[in-house]
Amino acid sequence: MIYFQDGYREMKHTISVLVENKFGVLARIAGLFSGRGYNIDSLSVAETIDPTVSRMTIVAHGDDRVIEQITKQLNKLVDVIKVQEYAEGDSLERELVLAKVHTGAQTRSEVMQIVSIFRGKIVDVGHEFVTVELTGTEDKVEAMLGLLKPFGIREVVRTGTIAIARK
Repeated sequence: MIYFQDGYREMKHTISVLVENKFGVLARIAGLFSGRGYNIDSLSVAETIDPTVSRMTIVAHGDDRVIEQITKQLNKLVDVIKVQEYAEGDSLERELVLAKVHTGAQTRSEVMQIVSIFRGKIVDVGHEFVTVELTGTEDKVEAMLGLLKPFGIREVVRTGTIAIARK
């Protein structure tokens, strides 16, 4: 995704940051972004196989110069072990979404069919709503939500992007 702002070419960048699993690390990294006026589009954090290390997956928009600056600043933080920016095609990226969709007797089967086409799951069924789970790329998630929107989406919860290197 490319867009122009103030004459600069901005692209979506996915950055993986291995950090020591300690109190305050997340706040320091988020503060680094906000202190420089950069917005984080999505942020996902969890322990790795080693419980003393966490992986942060950060998605942000900016030109190459901005992302290079962020990467250099991240590498200077004491609790940061490794910073890696994933170029397009170098990683597998996924997102999880849960969506509560309004369904009546006439529309329930149609909603279930749309979810099935996207290889999603119905994880909860109520009288007026079904809760849908889908894992996929951001584009896949957006496409399914777009098709479900006319039925009435009551609530959406998204994880944000997680990524892993292909090599």
